[in-house]
Amino acid sequence: MMDRLSRRRLLGCGCSLGAAAAAAGLAGPFRAAPGLAAEPTTRRTTYSPDEALNVLKEGNRMFKTDSPVRAVQGRERRIEIALSQSPFCVLVSCSDSRVSPEILFGRGLGELFIVRNAGNTVDTAALGSIEYAVAKLGVPLILVMGHSRCGAVEAAVDVVRNNTVYPGAIGQMIEPIVPAVLGVRDLGGDLVENAVRANVSRVVRRLRTASEPELLRPLGERTLRIVGAAYSLDSGAVDFFDEA
Repeated sequence: MMDRLSRRRLLGCGCSLGAAAAAAGLAGPFRAAPGLAAEPTTRRTTYSPDEALNVLKEGNRMFKTDSPVRAVQGRERRIEIALSQSPFCVLVSCSDSRVSPEILFGRGLGELFIVRNAGNTVDTAALGSIEYAVAKLGVPLILVMGHSRCGAVEAAVDVVRNNTVYPGAIGQMIEPIVPAVLGVRDLGGDLVENAVRANVSRVVRRLRTASEPELLRPLGERTLRIVGAAYSLDSGAVDFFDEA
């Protein structure tokens, strides 16, 4: 993992377009092209952690009932957020093409800070992205979401049941999921679906007990919540759990 000094530099860089122009030695004040945002802002979401979670729940309710959703998008929204962003949720989810977070929750441009990989695990790059969103962007909610019939979890189950060895980076990718499978293999019911939820819970616990102040401080101040969820490919419903 990057050392603490490097992380501080990242979180404090304030990588605005104007700063980039200055660093490149461009002469004169920055002027936006016609129709573009004039200057960056430091605006953050006004949602509390509970409000952010309720917005996601309502968005998914509308999605699964085919209710009309007016996601914030289009030219005006694109211009509004061109030089800054104020997302209200970090969403750690699977890369599965059937799991599109903005669609599942009826959200638009600039609202979700998404970290995706097969199996919704958290490695160094993912953790750094999460910490950046919380510390730099002021995001009040982290949602870790698995989904039914997850291929990465199925592969981890195959490792446990059949000692299957996956080549290259695939094996390394599913390795963090194996402990979740081992933890529920003696339970009744569908092992894959049980492991999907156990994998989410492991990631949630890891983030809640992280040693870095970027997460510990807002958790202690109750300005941040970390919640688990599982998405059903069949019903379109997101089941929220681990909401403590």
